[in-house]
Amino acid sequence: MKKTDLPAFVLTWAYPALLGGVTVFGFAPFYLFPIPIVALALFYRSLAGLGPGAAFRRGLAFGLGWFLAGVSWVYVSMHDVGELGLPLAGLATVLFASVLAFFPALACALSARWRAAGHTVALLGFPALWALAEWLRGWVFTGLPWQALGYSQAPYGPLAGYAPILGVYGVSWLAALSAVSIARWRPWPLALAAAIWAAGLGLQTVQWTQPAGEPISVSLLQGNVPQDLKFRPERLAATLKLYEKLTADSASRLTILPETALPLFREDVPVDYLRRLGDHARAQGGDLLYGVPDRDADGRYYNSVVSIGGSVTQTYRKVHLVPFGEFVPFGFRWLVDAMKVPLSDFSRGRPNQPPLDVAGQRVAMNVCYEDVFGEELIHALPAATLMANVSNDAWFGDSFAPWQHLQIAQMRALETGRWWLKDNNTGITAVLDHKGRVVASLKPFTTDVLHSEAHGMTGATPFVHWGNRAFLALMGLCLLTAVGLSRLAR
Repeated sequence: MKKTDLPAFVLTWAYPALLGGVTVFGFAPFYLFPIPIVALALFYRSLAGLGPGAAFRRGLAFGLGWFLAGVSWVYVSMHDVGELGLPLAGLATVLFASVLAFFPALACALSARWRAAGHTVALLGFPALWALAEWLRGWVFTGLPWQALGYSQAPYGPLAGYAPILGVYGVSWLAALSAVSIARWRPWPLALAAAIWAAGLGLQTVQWTQPAGEPISVSLLQGNVPQDLKFRPERLAATLKLYEKLTADSASRLTILPETALPLFREDVPVDYLRRLGDHARAQGGDLLYGVPDRDADGRYYNSVVSIGGSVTQTYRKVHLVPFGEFVPFGFRWLVDAMKVPLSDFSRGRPNQPPLDVAGQRVAMNVCYEDVFGEELIHALPAATLMANVSNDAWFGDSFAPWQHLQIAQMRALETGRWWLKDNNTGITAVLDHKGRVVASLKPFTTDVLHSEAHGMTGATPFVHWGNRAFLALMGLCLLTAVGLSRLAR
């Protein structure tokens, strides 16, 4: 590289990538929610005077920094757990981050011509395009909205007050709007940002939902079974014994075991074993939920949660499957085989399954990363009084992933106005209240039982009624207004 090329390289790639990488500190486990907004503001200033192509490249660099830092756990999953070789795992991680980085880069390119059109157009255009790019990322190729900007504001940031109204993408929009206001550094944009934050603080005091009856006692079992041992036949007896012992320690009305806690098909689980678990649940006047692979008469199998105990047996089958982990995208069988992924051909459960009637509550189940898709969960509301997620984040080792997954659940609690029971094989196992606050939790990578209480809730937030429709309508209005104003200014 020539010396004269160094400043261009720094401005185009190094500086944006550094700013993108710094945003990881705004998310769990750090929760420093102002950092992504400030980083985005500094990045936005660096886009001044750039055309669409140059803005795209700079946005790609920013996105690469954002996702290489934020989803570095992809490498852990592929290399440390999946036993994929270092070069291939590293390359796959970079390619994965590059795909995710395309979306902020696209927002930067599309907004390039608006940055010189005045404060109003800039405030209307870039934040809306940024938020829409995140929404698009949430459903293209089955979707991966992980590390959306809005998550960094949950549960304590002032902008989290808007989550029950506009959802995570609406919070992303307001965070991006705040960033552009700071970048513009003029009195009225700064006043607008201050007003938005003040209103967000006020909205946090609104009680969108109401408690239903008395709290229920819950026990969440964290088995801490290593992923490399989980499906080994010689480990099966020890795993079954472990969960029976942990269940015996529960005196709660509702006991929950994590995703695929029983690592064999449901039909193969010993009948007397399930009878003992069910008898214990009935003795507590309640029910037990356990994760297990479930096979139907046609040979299709599902990632399921089954109830036993005082209520009639019910089953939830996972709907939104994990690419590579639970189904194989066309042309990628070689990668799954190389990673030694067990049970990678699950089928999708039926959409819009009803809540489970257990332990005197109506519990809306979701499995693993289904809780990343908030708009897919609200079908169970307002009927459901509690939300529960069972997961197995052992795939990601001691990385940011389990903590980020917890923060995603915190956002879902805010959106739905429901307490969340989050049971994870290796952690983070936690009980969250309807404001997304951690009421009780276990240390990760420990074998333990979390005993706590949870309040069933009734009612519905605006987001439950509208889903993403209100957000999309608002973004459409912003973009139409930006286009109109930019044409008038010519």
